[in-house]
Amino acid sequence: MADKIFNIALGRIAELYNRVDLSDPTNAVLVLVAINTSATDATLIDLDTLAAIEADANTAEVTNSNYARIVLDDSDLTAFSPDDTNDRVDLDIPDQTWTAIAAGDAWTDLVLCYDSDSTAGSDSNIVPLILFDFAVTPDGSDITAQINAAGFFRAVQA
Repeated sequence: MADKIFNIALGRIAELYNRVDLSDPTNAVLVLVAINTSATDATLIDLDTLAAIEADANTAEVTNSNYARIVLDDSDLTAFSPDDTNDRVDLDIPDQTWTAIAAGDAWTDLVLCYDSDSTAGSDSNIVPLILFDFAVTPDGSDITAQINAAGFFRAVQA
């Protein structure tokens, strides 16, 4: 499950996941971004856009050779389906692999974001949802983010 939820996403994660799953709007996607940061989680979760995260003096998106953001569209997602028996919604994405990531920046965290328009937006339009601790030192091998078997997020009745 999620390590930290960004304040801007509180109460919205299931909604935004479902929008990507339904392709509403058409170009809506989830974006997985690797960062290197010495900022505290408390500082990061107050930031409301991916651009704001990147503007933080203690944070930068990694720049290792062969690294690229992973973009997930509706075809990559598990269908949105409330669990009426247990009165909850579990959200999941497949494990993600970056191939042959060269040495360079250390990775400290992954940020799962929502982009409502992957064709025309900018980082200032991308909403961060979840912050995952992810300490990795790239060395030229593949890097896999293994998502919890129960999913990355669970919304439950209070």
